[in-house]
Formats: sequence, C-alpha cells, structure tokens
Amino acid sequence: MTSTERPSERAIAAAEAHSAHNYHPLPVVVASAEGAWMTDVEGRRYLDLLAGYSALNFGHHNRRLIDAAKAQLERVTLTSRAFHHDRFAAFCAELAELCGMETVLPMNTGAEAIETAIKTARKWGYRVKGVPDGRARIIVADNNFHGRTTTIISFSTDPEARADHGPYTPGFDIVPYGDLAAMETALDAGPEETVAVLLEPIQGEAGVLVPPPGYLAGVRALTRARGVLFIADEIQSGLGRTGKTFACEHEGVVPDVYVLGKALGGGVVPVSAVVSSAEVLGVHRPGEHGSTFGGNPLACAVALEVIAMLRTGEFQGRAAELGEHLHRELAHMAHGGAVEAVRGRGLWAGVDIEPSRGTGRQISERLMDRGVLVKDTHGSTIRIAPPLVIGEEDLDWGLDQLRAVLAE
Repeated sequence: MTSTERPSERAIAAAEAHSAHNYHPLPVVVASAEGAWMTDVEGRRYLDLLAGYSALNFGHHNRRLIDAAKAQLERVTLTSRAFHHDRFAAFCAELAELCGMETVLPMNTGAEAIETAIKTARKWGYRVKGVPDGRARIIVADNNFHGRTTTIISFSTDPEARADHGPYTPGFDIVPYGDLAAMETALDAGPEETVAVLLEPIQGEAGVLVPPPGYLAGVRALTRARGVLFIADEIQSGLGRTGKTFACEHEGVVPDVYVLGKALGGGVVPVSAVVSSAEVLGVHRPGEHGSTFGGNPLACAVALEVIAMLRTGEFQGRAAELGEHLHRELAHMAHGGAVEAVRGRGLWAGVDIEPSRGTGRQISERLMDRGVLVKDTHGSTIRIAPPLVIGEEDLDWGLDQLRAVLAE
C-alpha cells in the first residue's frame, strides 16, 4: 500500500486478497446510492443503468421500501417456518392475487426458486400426471440463464457456467430459443414423460433476447394440449421491467407457474417465490421441501410493499413510456453504424457494439470513466436496465455518454 493509492484502489486490493475471484466487477467501490445514482468512496457519482440486474427496479434507497424494512426490523425478522408469523398470510395472498394464481411457495434467491420449480414439476409429474418414477423430463432453451446451482448449470449451454462442474444432472432436453417447431418436435418426442417447459420470456444474460412474435403463445398452446406445465422464469423480466407486470403479458400468456425473484425484494433483501395453482403446488407435503429464511417476516414486509407499488401500475407505465424513448434513441445509434443491433422491451435493452469500437467490457469501462455504469455480456454486448424511477433527463444524459464513447 502506498500513500498515493486512492480509497477505491485500497478497497479493491483488499477484496481481491480475501475473496474468491468468481466475479470480475468494474473497478468502482460504491458507498451510497439514491434513486438511479450511486456514489463511490471518493465522492464521485455514477448513473446506474444496470439496477442490480433488475433487483433494483424501484431504485436505490426507495423510501417506501426502507420504511417498510425499518418498521419490521423493530418487530421480528425471523421465525423460520417452524412457526407462523403475522406477515406471511398477507404476502402469500397478495402475491398470488398479483399473479392471478392461488398458491405461493416462498424462497430467497432466484436459483432457489428455479430449483423449487424443477422439484415441483417433477413431483407433479409423478403424483398427478403419472410419469414413471425417475423418468420426468423438462424441456429448456439454449442460451438460458436460470442460476448457478449444479442442477441448473447441467442444462446450461454457456461453457463458462458449465465447465468443470460435472457430473451433471440428467432429465433436461435443450432446444433452440424462439424456435416453435423445435419445441413441438421435442414435446412430441416424449409427451408421456415430459412434465414441464422452462423458459425465460426474455433471455437476459444472453443479451436481452426477445423471442419472435407468437412464440410464447405458441409454447403455451403446445404445452396445454399435451398436459405439460409451462414454467415462466420472470426473475429478471417480471415485476414491471418490460412495461407490464410480467413479460408474458405482452403475448397475453398466463403460464402454469411463475418464478419470481430480484425486484420482489426491492433491492433490500433477497426474496423469491414460485407461484402457481393449488393443484400444482399442492403436491408438496410437510418436510419434503423448505427453507429456513424463505418467507421470513422481513422479506414478507418488504415484498408486500413491492406488491402494493406494482398494483398502482405507475412503474409499469414508466417502463413502457421511457422504454419507447430508450429504444428510439438506441435505434438512432444503430443507424450510425457504431451499434450492430439493439434488442429488448420496456426499460431493458441489449446493445451489440460494432467490434472495432471495442469489446463490451471496454465500452463499460469507458462509460464508467464518464460516470455511467452498465455491464457487458457475451463479448460485444452491453446491457441497459436502469431503475424504473429514472428521470428522462438522466436517461438522456446516460445515452449521451454512450454516444460519446462510441464516437471515440
């Protein structure tokens, strides 16, 4: 350590000395945040155009969410599911109503919720559909990202996520994302053993890939006709991000199972849930599945406030209106040649940078130098997903910085 080292450099060096190197974060050390802005340990402000991969849909330090958390912190934070607590019933009832479903199974992280959905689908297949024991099959899409547990990475096509973690969990068939004919072929290859199709309505980690029009509706029709569950992973796409409460709504689709997370905890605490019918989630019996922290009082208090905020439609409306503006401005950049492609919906975009302008990581670092934070994925792509509370002037300022970086 030298006297010329900045506080951020010291913090980063200390983190690298004592933490596993399973992430490659941008070299910024955040000390505080408010709304769409973050401030580092040296006092420099940054516009957050990532929003914690949609966990911060309602912005940093949202007063309603902080007040809900503080009030609950003064009462009780954890009982475990060994006992009832006075926020649990309301959380389950109100989340089920928001989803148009009947039953909720709460967990903590998105990966836990996906694991829960997989276990639920298999159990439903054995106990309700009559699939022979050990033969349950789930169809997934290539380029998926549902989490990082051993089971989930077993059906990943991302070498970085999958390599060196075997042996892998069987029972999954992978088809091309957005290819309805391939989905139909896979379903017809073994309908009596197929228990579910698991899809992201929009693939976030893959670069904000939006499927062709009619794809989700087509999958819904195929699964319904064959007695197969349609599980929608709305962990990133749900809860207002795309201009609707759920991304599936853009095609008028209601899946059999919603998997939710990220924004459900308001960026305050990890909260996730599997939401479905009483028939589907009713296959679970006491002792067969659970979580010490799942559905804890603090999580329920924060999530109840999130649900109340979503009921107003304000945040979905902001995402729709500002999303149109965002995509219009990004389309202009694409016409200029520095951007090869733009995808997305609502306040969510994947931007493929023309390779001569730099890699996604390099563009992210240059934007950081200009006070804007985004994150790269898959080489040349950056993702833009600001908090839904961002103002149009701030969004335009951030886009101006992207134009300047691309012009360099």
